[in-house]
Amino acid sequence: MAATDIDVFANEEKRSLELGGHVGFDSLPDQLVSKSVTQGFCFNILCVGETGIGKSTLMNTLFNTLFEAEEASHYQNGVYLRPRTYDLKESNVQLKLTIVDTVGFGDQINKEESFKPIVDYIDTQFETYLQEEMKIKRSLFDYHDTRIHICLYFIAPTGHSLKSLDLVTMKKLDSKVNIIPIIAKADTISKSELHKFKIKIMSELVSNGVQIHQFPTEDDAVTEINSSMNAHLPFAVVGSVEEVKVGNKMVKARLYPWGTVQVENESHCDFVKLREMLLRVNMEDLREQTHARHYELYRRCKLEELGFTDTDPDNKPFSLQETYEAKRKEFLGDLQHKEDDMRQMFVNKVKETEAELKEKERELHERFEQLKRMHQEEKRNLEEKRSDLEEEMNAFNRRKVAAETLMGQSLQASSQSFRKDKKN
Repeated sequence: MAATDIDVFANEEKRSLELGGHVGFDSLPDQLVSKSVTQGFCFNILCVGETGIGKSTLMNTLFNTLFEAEEASHYQNGVYLRPRTYDLKESNVQLKLTIVDTVGFGDQINKEESFKPIVDYIDTQFETYLQEEMKIKRSLFDYHDTRIHICLYFIAPTGHSLKSLDLVTMKKLDSKVNIIPIIAKADTISKSELHKFKIKIMSELVSNGVQIHQFPTEDDAVTEINSSMNAHLPFAVVGSVEEVKVGNKMVKARLYPWGTVQVENESHCDFVKLREMLLRVNMEDLREQTHARHYELYRRCKLEELGFTDTDPDNKPFSLQETYEAKRKEFLGDLQHKEDDMRQMFVNKVKETEAELKEKERELHERFEQLKRMHQEEKRNLEEKRSDLEEEMNAFNRRKVAAETLMGQSLQASSQSFRKDKKN
């Protein structure tokens, strides 16, 4: 079929028809819900904040359970991310929850590269999903999606302004993940200071071009509540798993000498607002935003790096086969070029090695000749010394024989003289 025929069919006006009776496809939403409940859901939370700011406590409070957590020290050499996955069930809905903690964040003297491990982790999850998506035999139905759906950025309750580390990190992350800034341990500053601090934070985020997540207002069912909650950002939260008796009931709270801070009391903190927005109203939207916005941006940039486009230079529809062949040809050309370079490099290395070996051989030969000459000279000197020694020995022997002869003659003369004297 020609491409023009396909375009005609694609542009043909769609007609609306009325059904003569009940057909049954109105049960599709129920089928989708049933299938989703059976399959279960996944939700991945990234907690970014300094050590000891209350990330683990807030997660325990948020999901009303106790997650395993290791005490992190302030003496980490760098920032590393620690993901932990849990299977949760509420009513008949199963949730595979992954909580990723940033261990050692903000503890180093040099904090310039503190954001890099976080960015690398998020990109790695995108890359893993992209690799699975591009496989010939895919299994996305039961694939464990580890892409980060929400980043809870914990801000220290200083009451003054954001740290440069906070601004830099959020700026690096805002195009890769949905960011919700929260003021941790909000019970440590007064209400008036907290109100001013919120205004200051939002002002600094806007002036530095940091895009935090805004809850959607397109759906009429959630327009009012999401619009109201957007005005409360950043949320000032308090976390606690301890239950304290207030009046006639037990509530989650923090007990101080001066009074009690109730976690679920909206006049005390924004914990309930955070829970409503994060889990009860916008969880699916956060998942959709991650896939449709952040992952699509990563996927598009990655494919463009590989040379894929929607249209060719002539604005004709993109051909995967042609792009594949062009990329394959380019790859084989690069491979051949690299092979030629490596071959030439090998030849040059061999020549250099041969030259070095010849030079060393020449040096060894010269050294050998030098040692040979030294040996011959020493041998000649030894022969001369030996000849001199033999001459000295012969002269000594001659002197010895002469001395012995003279001594014998002297003794004989003395003996004869003695005998004459004796006769006389």
